Amino acid sequence: MQKILLAEDDPEITKLIKLHFEAGQYTLTCCSTGAEALKKIDQEDYQLIILDISLPDISGMEICKSIRAKDPETRIMMLTCHSDECDKVLALELGADDYVTKPFGILELMALVKSIMRRADRLPQEEEFKEINVADLKIDPYKRKVSLKGARLDLTVKEFDLLRLLASNPGKTFSRKELLQNVWGFTFAGYEHTVTSHINRLRLKLESNLNNPEYILTAWGSGYRFAE
Repeated sequence: MQKILLAEDDPEITKLIKLHFEAGQYTLTCCSTGAEALKKIDQEDYQLIILDISLPDISGMEICKSIRAKDPETRIMMLTCHSDECDKVLALELGADDYVTKPFGILELMALVKSIMRRADRLPQEEEFKEINVADLKIDPYKRKVSLKGARLDLTVKEFDLLRLLASNPGKTFSRKELLQNVWGFTFAGYEHTVTSHINRLRLKLESNLNNPEYILTAWGSGYRFAE
């Protein structure tokens, strides 16, 4: 069974989630503080970590950032307050795979979790197995590994998905809206600068000269494209 860690300090929300998830195909571990969550993450591997942003001791944002610094692969979902638009944007920029706003319906949450799990478990199609080699850059879609000049690059899930999409379509310009739809699965205009933030972080890891990038190019006024 797939293992999920829930870090949520509201006992009623925890009880509701526990009731519905344990009746399905998931093993749910619950905790109410950030410190406890970090301890459990060090002790166990989870397929998904659900973090409340407003934990009493350590914010969910800090935990997300800590996880991503060590592990680019584990899926992370954030629970945010409905009015905190800035929190949603920051959560995505820190590497969260998705978020859900409070108050939420339990069926909505379960649907999002299933979607994340499907994306994580989905085997690439045969054409997606092919390695992508451009100059000193090597992308292995099957193993989800990227190396530059023989050295492995540590990319988050979204950074890898973004790079693979661009590199699989050299010369094709993608708007920020199209990148949001293809990589994050939604097209809310207010989050388009999340794409810019991820592009900037990718360039820091890929490019030897940020003023003259070799791989990820800007199509001014349109979006981004991978060099042909």
